[in-house]
Amino acid sequence: MKLNFKKLNGTASDGLIPVIVQDSSTLQVLMLGFMSKEAYEKTIKSGKITFWSRTKKRLWQKGEISGNSLKVVDIKVDCDNDSLLILAKPEGPTCHKGKYSCFGDKENNALFLGELFALIKDREKERPKNSYTASLFEKGLNEIIKKVGEESIEVIIAAKNETKKRLVEESSDLLYHLLVLLAEKGVDLSEVIAELVRRYKK
Repeated sequence: MKLNFKKLNGTASDGLIPVIVQDSSTLQVLMLGFMSKEAYEKTIKSGKITFWSRTKKRLWQKGEISGNSLKVVDIKVDCDNDSLLILAKPEGPTCHKGKYSCFGDKENNALFLGELFALIKDREKERPKNSYTASLFEKGLNEIIKKVGEESIEVIIAAKNETKKRLVEESSDLLYHLLVLLAEKGVDLSEVIAELVRRYKK
């Protein structure tokens, strides 16, 4: 990836490349920072985002004091090779004021499904004690399939005989267990979304 660090020489950015950071799970913007060539190279090497601090006049790895680092998931460069979009996994609040994002608290929207799926995958990997999700992975595929079947029936019963509130509750249970099944089978949520998009565009 060839970046043009010289393009902004003599400007307000003075050779630094602007970097937009998004949460890889929710795609919400977490912060805007700047990178020198050295900061970019350190980011690539360490896997954690390092900026050039314009106030401290030095390299600054996000979370070096607070511990709230940003783990790199993917890096995209714009068409002019002079700015970056980094998808990252935040370890704690990104904003120095303790908020989820420098632009405010986390929004409550449909992107939450991506965050939930990321949490489910973490549970699969880490298997913490007293976690219902981890216990499903411990029991294996057959148990997960059984739960998806049970919750599907509960949705049908709620739709036929019960209140809207019960239908919402049972649908939530079904979606959750379906995400667990996808994680168990190594299918990413983005693959399902891509298939829906493909069908929509027909």
